Formats: sequence, structure tokens, C-alpha cells
Amino acid sequence: MKEEKSNRITDPALALAKAESWCAFQERCQQEVRDKLYGWGLWPEAVESIIAELISRKFVDEERFARAFAGGKFRIKHWGRIKIRLELKRRKLSDYCIRKGLEEIDERAYMNTLRKLANEKKRLTKEKHPLKKKYAIMRFLASKGYETDLIREVVELDEEA
Repeated sequence: MKEEKSNRITDPALALAKAESWCAFQERCQQEVRDKLYGWGLWPEAVESIIAELISRKFVDEERFARAFAGGKFRIKHWGRIKIRLELKRRKLSDYCIRKGLEEIDERAYMNTLRKLANEKKRLTKEKHPLKKKYAIMRFLASKGYETDLIREVVELDEEA
């Protein structure tokens, strides 16, 4: 991610105002804000001071971010818990925030989405051999971040029906 030289901001007050605007547009986690501020060319003391100010003014809230991120990725992209957890860890969120984020996912909706994805993949897979088709579906669901035991349960139930 290269920033152009014209995007350099050395005034902390200006950086704070711009960061507030950026955070108000969409939920951000501390690490995203930190990366953005360093990209603007600010020094570490200013970056940490700005982040502390953003937190105190409620522009940045890790738990709120985790909830919005997890809920959104599940509802919109149909990601499973494993993939969501990994992405939140990559953004350096605490285990507490990750747990709170994953609580946004309703268990019934999670299983319904898993079944829907499995049926859709089964319908779209051109593979004729039943075993290869089954493993293609399982690989697809695993790539979306669903748990192996739930995938197996859904695929096995579908075979019996």
C-alpha cells in the first residue's frame, strides 16, 4: 500500500480531524487506524496520541468493530466462524473482542446458511462422481471458513435425504 507524497500529513491536529472523518465513514479497528496514520507520515508518539483521542471520542471501539465485522462478513459474504476469527486476529483484536464479534452470528442462521451454500455448490458442481462431488462441496465450505464437523454433518445429512 503506497501512499503518495502529497498525502503526507505532519500536523497532528489535521491528522486527527482527517482520521475522525475516516473512522466516521466506516467502523475501523485500532490497527487499521494505526496503519493509516503511519502511512500519512506521522511519528509514533503522534499516532498513539491520536488513537487514544479517537478511542476517547468513541470513533474507534474494538468490540463494536468486531461485532460489525463478524456480522457483516457472515450476512454479506457468508463467511464461517473460522475465517472471521482469523481475519479478526490478523487485525490484532483481543480474544474478548473476537468472542463478542462471533456472538453476533445467530446459530440457526449459521446452520441455514451452511445448508444453503452446500446445496448451491452441489447444484453448480459439474462433477459426476458422487465421492468427488462430496469432497468438492466440503472443500468449498471449508474455504468459506466453516467448521469441519458441521460441514460433515450437513453433507452427510444431504446424502441420506
